[in-house]
Amino acid sequence: MATSQHAPSAVPETSMKRVIPAALIGSALEWYDFYLYAVASALVFNKIVFPAHDAFVGTLAAFSTLALGYFVRPLGGALFGSLGDRLGRRHVLVVTLLVMGGTTVLMAFLPTYEQVGIWSPVMLVVLRIVQGLGAGAEFGGSAVLSVEFARPRRRGLHGAWPASGVYLGLLLASAAMGAVASLPPNEFLAWGWRLPFAASVLVIVLALFIRLRLQESPAFREVDRKDEVAKAPVREVLTQERRGALVLIGTQSAQTVMAYLFLTFITSYVSDTLHMDGSAGPFAVTVAALAALVAMPLFGALSDRFGRRPVLLFGTVFCALYAFPFFWIIDTTRSRFGLTVALVIGLGLGVAAMFGPQGAYFAELFSARVRMTGLTFSREIGGAIAGGLTPIIALTLVEWAGGRSWAVSLFAVLACLVIGLPAVWFGPETRGRSLLASTRADLEASTGSFADERSATPVNAVQPDEPALRPHERR
Repeated sequence: MATSQHAPSAVPETSMKRVIPAALIGSALEWYDFYLYAVASALVFNKIVFPAHDAFVGTLAAFSTLALGYFVRPLGGALFGSLGDRLGRRHVLVVTLLVMGGTTVLMAFLPTYEQVGIWSPVMLVVLRIVQGLGAGAEFGGSAVLSVEFARPRRRGLHGAWPASGVYLGLLLASAAMGAVASLPPNEFLAWGWRLPFAASVLVIVLALFIRLRLQESPAFREVDRKDEVAKAPVREVLTQERRGALVLIGTQSAQTVMAYLFLTFITSYVSDTLHMDGSAGPFAVTVAALAALVAMPLFGALSDRFGRRPVLLFGTVFCALYAFPFFWIIDTTRSRFGLTVALVIGLGLGVAAMFGPQGAYFAELFSARVRMTGLTFSREIGGAIAGGLTPIIALTLVEWAGGRSWAVSLFAVLACLVIGLPAVWFGPETRGRSLLASTRADLEASTGSFADERSATPVNAVQPDEPALRPHERR
């Protein structure tokens, strides 16, 4: 293969104009699908797929299938992450898009328990497993692609677009489910909830159009040019890049606990425990997701200025301190306004600070040979532990505490201070690393170098207090 086809300098200056929407729309579809399922678990599946005389048992069964999707995501991360490191990021992201979106569309046609009996939950479980496999590499792949295309001093900003995409998907899903949840209960359970699932086909078409026009990332092109593609990426991550994987798992676990308390559990809590209107949760999440969507790139940009760890530490400590006030606001006001304000603060400030810098931070933890595998596999392990179990643990704690929220608040504090804080505190600062480094030693040695892989030109002479970048450097 000719060097000119793979050299980093071959990447056109307009690359980020295509990468940003590709990262946004892919993550948006992933979390549109997953959040639809989460809300449906709290409001629909517990009634029509897992019928039970006890509402607690039905909701617990529905949340168990939500957890199942998370438990298979690490397998998807390992499978598609390895393919991304061996065959290229772009091709794999097209496949994951089709797998995720296709299963969501099929869920729109799921028969109820009354119609087909036990086959209803069986079909739901199968679709959930396939959906989880496809989603296992989506965020990680989008983050890797965004960061590998970005300039060194803009990686935090551009690495945050997949995180913004997550909340764009949540925003769309929450708005869609909120709209149909306002239907009369019988109509909502009969056919209304199916409409948002079927509508995901529109996002699939748009995302495919955008992603099929992408080029391969500079880092993978360079690894491919040098014939340094990893033959067994998962094994290499587990044997040579364990530290990065452990830091990522701990950081991700704490953020996922907080996000799913705010996004998934709270919908069931305000509806079933506080007996608020069924549309209150989706409405509040819609507003809070909009705030988080805007805040993500801001916190990513702050990590470009001050470093990844300071921003992540702020978000982790803030969420720990906010756990009890969050539930106090909701329990005291029991109003749509109070719920919305509490969620905007939690998502737009705490979770956004934990989530915004992750795209750049997680990508910079791993060498170019195994970056996509390391990020996707490790991130989904953290997601399986925290995201899969958080709604079930929270639901059980509320039941155990007699409908009170203090036990869930304590659970959130422990997740942040016992898991998240040590991971970030003892983790490395990664800002300025070379994403072309193919070994762990070279990666760590390059910290703070700010070498521009797009042009192979060092830019470490540029100081933060210098004037604005030249026009062609603005991304």
